[in-house]
Amino acid sequence: MSNRMVVRSGLIATSALMAALSMASAAQAGADKDMEKCYGIAKAGKNDCASTGFNSCAGTAKADGDKGAWILVPKGTCDKLVNGSTTAPQA
Repeated sequence: MSNRMVVRSGLIATSALMAALSMASAAQAGADKDMEKCYGIAKAGKNDCASTGFNSCAGTAKADGDKGAWILVPKGTCDKLVNGSTTAPQA
């Protein structure tokens, strides 16, 4: 196989991968519209990424019900949960 064919095959594979990732991102963005952040209900180590306060990313909440930790829930669900809040606590 010539170098040209190898490069061309690599470019085609990369293009296909980028297209697949783009479609997955679009699907995730559509799903996120039906979700909301719910603070104060995450179990220790089960929070979603970029929570506020002392944890910086997914799975870093140290205690159950951390007011700064959030998880994504279907819209309208958070207000029905004990200690659930859709607004971030003041740091």
